[in-house]
Amino acid sequence: MASAPQTGTLVSDFTLPGGVLTGDRFERRDYALSLQRGRPLVLAFYPGDDTSVCTKQLCAYSSGLEQFQDQDAEVWGISPQDVDSHERFARKYDLRMPLLADTDRRVARAFGVAVPGIGLRRAVFLVGADGTLRWKHVALLGATFQSLDTLARQLADRAAT
Repeated sequence: MASAPQTGTLVSDFTLPGGVLTGDRFERRDYALSLQRGRPLVLAFYPGDDTSVCTKQLCAYSSGLEQFQDQDAEVWGISPQDVDSHERFARKYDLRMPLLADTDRRVARAFGVAVPGIGLRRAVFLVGADGTLRWKHVALLGATFQSLDTLARQLADRAAT
């Protein structure tokens, strides 16, 4: 397993296909980390669409998007499923954040969260507006997730530094 980026270091750029549910349309496009510069970004790696814990996690983040938007931050969900799967998942649960498809787990490996035979670890990375890693949490088992309140607090604390 690759080593995850360290806090305070510049996060390597990546581009992944994905989409976001806007109104009743699922808008597909490529998402590039470098194009997000200037705004904080929450990268939420999750093992799978439409699974119990992942569904609870992404529903919590989606229903609390205003807490992220209040801090000018965006949230991207990243998992190994393809964009078609993400569209079905977003529509089923009315998820309103971009869901990115890391089908070859290249980005998960770069962040140190890919696990052979298992898939990937549930993890959250907060990337500052300048592209540096501000905070991270990588779960050992992935049966729980970082709460919306925890992420909002971490964003606020890191914005002050």
